[in-house]
Amino acid sequence: MKYMLLKTYRDTAYCDTPITEWAPEDIMAHIEFQRVLGEELAKSGELVDAQGLAGPEEARVVCSDGRSAPVVTDGPFPETKEFLAGYWLVDVDSLERALEIAARASAGPGPGGKPIGEYIEVRAVMSAPEQ
Repeated sequence: MKYMLLKTYRDTAYCDTPITEWAPEDIMAHIEFQRVLGEELAKSGELVDAQGLAGPEEARVVCSDGRSAPVVTDGPFPETKEFLAGYWLVDVDSLERALEIAARASAGPGPGGKPIGEYIEVRAVMSAPEQ
C-alpha cells in the first residue's frame, strides 16, 4: 500500500529555530540524515519518491473556473508559519510500517544534533474505484 509522508515545517516542542538559522554543520547533518533514510528505503524497495520543496516564498496558488484566465497569486501568505517542506512516497506492507518510517523521519537531527520532532503527516494514497 502506498502512503504519502508529508514533512510539515512548524515550530515543535523540540525545535523552534528555522533551518535557515541553523549552523552550517547542523544543516549538513540534517541533509545527510535525509539522504541516508532515502537510501535505506530505496534499498528495501519501499521508496517510490522523496523530494524537498522550495520555501513558501516561491509558492504560487492557482485558481481556475476552466473558462477564463486562471488567477495566480503568491502564496502562502507571509503570516503562515507552517508549510509543506517535502515528502516521501513509500510503498509498504502496512500502515504500521509507514508510521515507523514517519517516526524515524520526525526524529531527524536539528541544532546541536538533537532530534527536532518534526511533524510528519501520513496519508494513504487512494486508488480509483474499480470500473
